[in-house]
Amino acid sequence: MSALLAPDHAATLRSAAALAEAGLIPADAAQALAAVEARYAVAVSPAMRRLIARPDDPIGRQFIPDMAELATAPHERADPIADDALSPVKGVVHRYPDRALLKPLLICPVYCRFCFRREHVGPDGGLLTDAELEAAYGWFEAHPAVSEIILTGGDPLMLSPRRLGAILQRLAAMPHVRTLRVHTRIPVAAPDRVTEALVSAMDLDRPLWLAVHANHAGEFTPEARQALRRLSRGGIPLLGQSVLLRGVNDTPEALEALFRAMVEIRIKPYYLHQLDPAPGTARFHVPIAEGRALLERLRGRVTGLAWPTYVLDIPGGYGKVPIGPDYRDGDGTVRDIHGGTHVA
Repeated sequence: MSALLAPDHAATLRSAAALAEAGLIPADAAQALAAVEARYAVAVSPAMRRLIARPDDPIGRQFIPDMAELATAPHERADPIADDALSPVKGVVHRYPDRALLKPLLICPVYCRFCFRREHVGPDGGLLTDAELEAAYGWFEAHPAVSEIILTGGDPLMLSPRRLGAILQRLAAMPHVRTLRVHTRIPVAAPDRVTEALVSAMDLDRPLWLAVHANHAGEFTPEARQALRRLSRGGIPLLGQSVLLRGVNDTPEALEALFRAMVEIRIKPYYLHQLDPAPGTARFHVPIAEGRALLERLRGRVTGLAWPTYVLDIPGGYGKVPIGPDYRDGDGTVRDIHGGTHVA
């Protein structure tokens, strides 16, 4: 585990019993929820713990296990976007011609109850060995059409600065790699990990973008904002990724607050994801028609800087497609934000 930035195990809540002891779930619920814990990893970081007032509030709902997770709906899949099927070597996922994922580990600071990789992530798993990393590097070197490499997982910023820097430098040294991207929840879920050493590890000759996952404006605490300012001062451009979630951000007000909070701290809202149909996540599902209506209510109400692309990752590994509101009509007219029609 020396490759990891040492986690605070004492402070992170990692079991139903610990959640009960912290007062986040009723004591009599801990035994039943142990069955959920046995199937899907539990972790509530100190930063997120401080924000939770109730298990069903917008922050608690994201991280506190629920018995509904043990029920799999007919449309749900263990590998909803075919990560496993599209993995040529361990740790690599290749879905698009010009880019591919590298998953150096499957460990996170928190475990989201809606995660599409929830069958794989957990505190015990997925740290690639040196040999496995070399095999992944070899795959990238053999595929010069791949010009962008996206580090995901798990959370790549759980790695130590030394280990993260070594991986990024190795990838950046490949002549055909033009862009690197890192997907993370660390700045909001564990902002104390965003040290100057970690920022320095991402200072490369190649452009590097950091995509920050947050789903509710409340996640941007003063500590998170400080961590994000540190990243911005380090010259790292920030993108925002969110998932549309029932009971978390499924109102125009919640989405507006989220996207405005991002823009205020120099994060460009990038994607609003339709929920991936992972097992036991049906309680978070918002129908696409409702999601489109939510975004339509924001058009003209928030700056274009705060407008993400609403996307569906088509189950089965067919890739992301935009599914946001369409203001064009079949007769060649367009609608304005007030419902009026105009000749295009």
